[in-house]
Amino acid sequence: MVVGICVGETSLSEVTFISDKMPKVGEYVTIEYDGKKVLGMIENLIRGNDALNVDINDFKAIQKISRIGVEDNYIRGKVKILGDVNDNLKLPRTPVLPGTEIKLADKDVLKEIFKVKNPIKLGSLVNQSDVDVNVEANPILSRHLAILAMTGAGKSNTVSVLIDQLLGYDVPVFVFDMHGEYVGADFPNGDVNVIRPKLNPTYMSFPEIKKLVNIPSNGYIQERHFRRAFNAAKEEVRNSTASTKNFLQLIYNILEVDSKEEGSDKQIIDVMNKIDDSMDKYSNLFDNNIGNILSNIKIGHVNVLDLSQSDESVANVLVSHVMRNSLQKRKNAVHGKDTDTLDFPVFFILEEAHILAPNKRDSDSKRWIQRVAREGRKFGLGLCLVSQSPKTVDHDALSQMNNMIILRLVEPEDQRHVQSASESLSQDLVNQLPSLNVGEAIVLGLMSRVPTLVKIDEFKGRRHGDDMDIISFFEDIKKKEEEEIKRLEQESLEMGYDY
Repeated sequence: MVVGICVGETSLSEVTFISDKMPKVGEYVTIEYDGKKVLGMIENLIRGNDALNVDINDFKAIQKISRIGVEDNYIRGKVKILGDVNDNLKLPRTPVLPGTEIKLADKDVLKEIFKVKNPIKLGSLVNQSDVDVNVEANPILSRHLAILAMTGAGKSNTVSVLIDQLLGYDVPVFVFDMHGEYVGADFPNGDVNVIRPKLNPTYMSFPEIKKLVNIPSNGYIQERHFRRAFNAAKEEVRNSTASTKNFLQLIYNILEVDSKEEGSDKQIIDVMNKIDDSMDKYSNLFDNNIGNILSNIKIGHVNVLDLSQSDESVANVLVSHVMRNSLQKRKNAVHGKDTDTLDFPVFFILEEAHILAPNKRDSDSKRWIQRVAREGRKFGLGLCLVSQSPKTVDHDALSQMNNMIILRLVEPEDQRHVQSASESLSQDLVNQLPSLNVGEAIVLGLMSRVPTLVKIDEFKGRRHGDDMDIISFFEDIKKKEEEEIKRLEQESLEMGYDY
C-alpha cells in the first residue's frame, strides 16, 4: 500500500513525504530506489489546508470556507531512514529520489527484522499487533538497560515481563526490591529466592565499616583506634566467641576497655560516640551467622533482596556492598583465581534508581553502580536501572545504558534528561512520549535492530506492584463494622435485651 510520495530535498537520514491518506506515527515503510529496498519509520505527521492557512484572520471567511468544504487538505510527514532491508540494514550511501513512492512495510519484512538469535519477547508492534517484537538477550545482559516511565505507565509490568523472559534462559536475576513487589511474586518461568537484607561483617571491608561509622578521611588517629578494634572484633567473630553479638557493639566494647586505661587517648571517646550513633542507624543490618549475600544467589531464579523495610541509608550500604563485591569476585573468576569468586554472570535490576543513584548527590551506592555500569560488561555483570523520575537518575550511569525501554513520559525535564543520555533517541520520538498509552513503549538500543513502538505484553504471573484499591479498602471496613453491629444486636436479642 502506497503511503505517500517523497518531496523536497532528501538526505541519507530522513525524507519528507506528502500523502492523501493518514498513516500512523511509528509505522514502518519501505522505499525502493537505486536497486535498494530501504526501511524507514514514520516519526512525524502534520495535517494542513492551503485554503485555511494561518494568514487568514477573518473568522467569518474561514467559517464560510469550512461550510462549503475544501478538497485541498494535505498530510505531510517525515520518515527516518533505518537501513537497506537487503543489506543487513546498512545505511544507504545515496539519498532517496524525490517523487519516489513510500509504501507500508509488509508483515514478512517486519517479522524478519525482529527475528533474533536469543529472543526476548517484549510484546507486539503498536500499529501491527500481529507482528511480535523480539529483542536480543545478550546486549541487554552485557550492555545494560534502562526502563523509564512516569508513575502508572506500565513500568512494573514491563520489568516483570523482562524478568520472566530472562528466566527462560536460566539467567540469575538479582532485584533490589525497594517496595517488596517481588517478594511474593509468581513467575511462570522460574521461582523467587528471597534474600534477607543482612550483612555479615566478616565479609565487609574496613573502608565500608569505616564509612558507616563516619570516620573522616583525614581522621588518622581515630582511624588507627577504630582499625585496631575492628580487627579484634573480626577475630572474635571468626572464633565464634561473639556470634550472637552486634558487631558494632563488639567494636564499641573493645574501645571502651581501652578508654578506661590510664593515659588513654581522648579520641577513643570520639570514636565510641560515632559508633554509638551508627548503632542507632544500623542496629538491624548485621548478622554474624549468615554467609555472604552473593553466596545466596541461585541460577535460574529471581533473587530478591527485600529492602522494603530498610531505610535509605541501609539500602545504600547494601547496594554498594553487593555491587563492590560482585565486581571484584567476577574479576577474580575471569582472571582464573581459585578462591573468592562469583562463578557466573548476574543481571542486577535496581528499582527506584533515582534513590540508589541520585543525579545531584553523592552516595556509595551511586559510585559502585557507576563502576559496574562502566566495567561490568567485561565480567558478565548487567544492570537494569528502573525509575519513574529519570531527571533525578545519575546522568553518567544512565548514559552507560546502551538499551532503553521508555514508556509514557510527560515532564519536559525528564524527556530532556533521557534524550541527553541516549544518542539514538531523536527529538521526533521524544515528542511521542507524552502520547503513549499505558503499556506502550519506545524500544531502542543495541538489543533492537531498529527503534520500535511496542505494546508490552501483559505479565502472566503475579506480583504486588499494582495500585491499591483504596475505595474497596474502606468499603471492607464499613462492611465489617455493619456486620459487627448486626452481630451485637443479634446477641442482645438472644439474651433478652431490648434496644
